[in-house]
Amino acid sequence: MGVKQTLADFFHADSRFTFLVPNFSFGFNTLLQGISASERFLLLQDDYPAVNYPVERNGFACAYVQVSDSLEDDILKKIEEHQPTAFVFSLVQYISGIKLHLPFIKYLKEQYPALLLIADGTQFCGTTAFDFKSSGLDVLAASGYKWLMGGYGNGFLIFNEAIKDRLFLTAKAHPTPSQSFLKEKSFYTLSFEPGHQDTLTFGTLQQSINLLTKWGIHHIEDHIRNLSNKAKAAFSARGLLEDKVMNRNDHSSIFNLAIDDATYQRLLAANIICVPRGSGVRVGFHFFNTEDDLTRLLAVLDAIEQI
Repeated sequence: MGVKQTLADFFHADSRFTFLVPNFSFGFNTLLQGISASERFLLLQDDYPAVNYPVERNGFACAYVQVSDSLEDDILKKIEEHQPTAFVFSLVQYISGIKLHLPFIKYLKEQYPALLLIADGTQFCGTTAFDFKSSGLDVLAASGYKWLMGGYGNGFLIFNEAIKDRLFLTAKAHPTPSQSFLKEKSFYTLSFEPGHQDTLTFGTLQQSINLLTKWGIHHIEDHIRNLSNKAKAAFSARGLLEDKVMNRNDHSSIFNLAIDDATYQRLLAANIICVPRGSGVRVGFHFFNTEDDLTRLLAVLDAIEQI
């Protein structure tokens, strides 16, 4: 089975509008080349730079929503205030781990059917069962290195057929190449998949998705949710999380801990994988993590507190 079909099956999407890209940034920047300059964007403040910077750099009109514990309500207020035509966002915020409620995305599409909804799924895909066709999203793009465990150099972009007449309007007026070896490639394939593809790296992504499917994405989702809920409760009890995280019911598997550099260095010395992000240090849990891993992390933190 082809890699694109594997991706389409995993995310319940249409393989005709599923494209293999080296990373999220390549796919998203290519997509922006096909979006009218008159589109007005809504962005999340301090979202991943690969999300916000290309929109800003291309000169689109932009409005911003601050990420808070009332994120969904604030988004609705901004939409009413600024009347954007496109909303681009990470499904999970890379610094705080705050996750946009998935039913809210579907609600947005129902209330604002003309609003183009474009999501970065890099910090999300591979942690949760996801049905693209029923999600309300118009575009989902992601790099494969994170929870999909595909390594570097691979990613994907999926879009809804319903928006194809809204993309690349000027470029599509130019005829596609007539050479026989390109005749079966669609305009979108020529746009998102120009030139030769790295079969090794995309094959690696496919094998990873095959494994996630074999192990059961619903089982993986349940395990991550249970472990993350326990982690959130433990971190909250120790005063390590921001109020905007503690006040939300549904959180991702990413947490930003309010610890100093000395504590960060001790975590590294204890072979705990973590990374500075924003004003804190980020940790995350996947299906291969266990409660023992959480217990060990908490033990190191508690020991540091007693020094």
